[in-house]
Amino acid sequence: MIDHVRDLASVHEATDRLLAVVGTLDNAAVTEPSRLPGWSRGHVLAHLARNADALVNVLAGRPMYASAEVRDADIARDAPRGLREQVDDVRESAERFRRTGAEDADWSRTVELRNGVLDTAANVPFRRWIEVELHHVDLGIGYELEDLSEEFTQREINFLANRFRNHPDLPPLLIKQDDGRMLSTGAVQTLSVKEIEDGAVPPLGIVVQGRQADLLGWLAGRRDGGALSVDRGTLPTLPPL
Repeated sequence: MIDHVRDLASVHEATDRLLAVVGTLDNAAVTEPSRLPGWSRGHVLAHLARNADALVNVLAGRPMYASAEVRDADIARDAPRGLREQVDDVRESAERFRRTGAEDADWSRTVELRNGVLDTAANVPFRRWIEVELHHVDLGIGYELEDLSEEFTQREINFLANRFRNHPDLPPLLIKQDDGRMLSTGAVQTLSVKEIEDGAVPPLGIVVQGRQADLLGWLAGRRDGGALSVDRGTLPTLPPL
């Protein structure tokens, strides 16, 4: 069961961790490349600030962004700012999100995110937690996927597996973690009526196994999957998130 209050607290803690480390950088470091292709660290920080405001819009029933073009232009505009402006913006936008999350509301209501994606309001804090944690890793300042909590990593693996489930551009996949937990994702395996009557069992599909951090890195597009073991096929290319 989703606990939005607990997730809001986790967002706050993750934001504090990020700001504590970012605050030790200098203006030159903010202009250096992040781990995201084509983005500097300034781009990542600008995106984090604008995403907080965008999720405030979502919770208020407004469009997440005015348009994709406006979203991209705002990030490009804010990316070149100095360290102090970046830190203040991330902190202040995070506080706006925190205040909105603390308001009395119907957390079971349906909200709309980018590209017409629908979700329940209670899931929005976890979506923000994802943004803060993964983009902290993307900054390339000493925070790695292995530093993420077991709870967050497992929930994000579950979230991404669900996102890719039934995707027509993926073969059937069975994700096996080194601790024995398994998840299925990818295309649905179907059998004909005759096959079912004959007692046929659908194949497992491609089996992908590895550590939590490596599985998350592959599913989230942060690692190439080279550390994973693959049976019954080759590691597929995942669709864009």
